[in-house]
Amino acid sequence: MKKVLPALLILFATMTYAQETKQVPQISVSGEGKVKVIPDEATIVATVETKGNDAKTIKKENDRKIEAVLKFIKKMNIPATDFKTQRVALNPQYDYEKKKHSYNATQTIEISLKDLNKYDELMEGLVNEGINRIDNVTFESSELAKHESQARKLAMKDAKLKAEDYVSVLGQKIGKALLISDNSQVYRPQPIFMAAMAKREMSDVAPRETLALGEIEITSNVTVSFILD
Repeated sequence: MKKVLPALLILFATMTYAQETKQVPQISVSGEGKVKVIPDEATIVATVETKGNDAKTIKKENDRKIEAVLKFIKKMNIPATDFKTQRVALNPQYDYEKKKHSYNATQTIEISLKDLNKYDELMEGLVNEGINRIDNVTFESSELAKHESQARKLAMKDAKLKAEDYVSVLGQKIGKALLISDNSQVYRPQPIFMAAMAKREMSDVAPRETLALGEIEITSNVTVSFILD
């Protein structure tokens, strides 16, 4: 009996506390903000690929072409901090039908192009100097942080407007925000994949405009819980 009594007292106190705890009227809504901007930068990933039966020979040929590519990139006045070797590989390949080995040498360069006016000339020159594979081209904004901030503010405004719409029919108003959850995904520019490019001769005609940049969309998503007054 002595053991049961303390247990009953604890249970009674818990029930009393629960009864005294008031539920805070609130509403939880989601909000979305979108900002569309014209990209002003591009990241280009380009590869020199050579194949042959002698590893030393194809590696030497691959190095010669990549050296010419790097010289051209520097000639385009692209800062050294804006291009780098991303990957180097020399892989043996075995032909089971012919029962002989061959080799595949690749070197991949990543270029951050801050001036899109140079895009056509750069792409033309890369191919002419030995690039035979454009792995992808990604268009981006140089002011991403600013646009993300704007999208977040728009998302919060959208959430507040939704909450006001819901409670207006009840004759209530929304108060302070209790909880804000950021549900945004990390912004990833969508790459434009390109097939292997065949080398072409330079022509005397005026350069053509080959870019249709359009817009990139930066999105923010939030969930907000408001107190109801």
